[in-house]
Amino acid sequence: MRNTARWAATLALTATAVCGPLTGSALAAPDAAPASLYAPSALVLTMGYGDSAAMSSPARAVTLSCAPTATGTHPAAGSACAELRGVNGNFEALRAREGALCTKQYDPVVVTVVGVWQGQRVSYERTFANECVKSSYGASLFAF
Repeated sequence: MRNTARWAATLALTATAVCGPLTGSALAAPDAAPASLYAPSALVLTMGYGDSAAMSSPARAVTLSCAPTATGTHPAAGSACAELRGVNGNFEALRAREGALCTKQYDPVVVTVVGVWQGQRVSYERTFANECVKSSYGASLFAF
């Protein structure tokens, strides 16, 4: 029950952080100019240990904003945004790097991504067999 409450609190804060700034545009006058020429891209990425997000507590969380420039608390925001642009924001298209060697030890790591990518809401969850397998996907997006 405690893990569920933590995840609920994390998702509520994530939704507020990501969607809160977007609500201001709905209140603007109809003839007002848009605040930016770029579609919003703001994501919150979390990582926890367990088989699913519902069964684990987030161990780490970072923010990533990709428009107009790469910013956020992600340690490699620029390359993470470039990686996402390379797959057109399709997290399912991310593949393990060639030649990555990992043990077959099962120590599940779950990654979630919630937010907006180029104006479209996204929600992604993936469980990796272990930390090494998670790190082998992409170059920097899940390296936090």
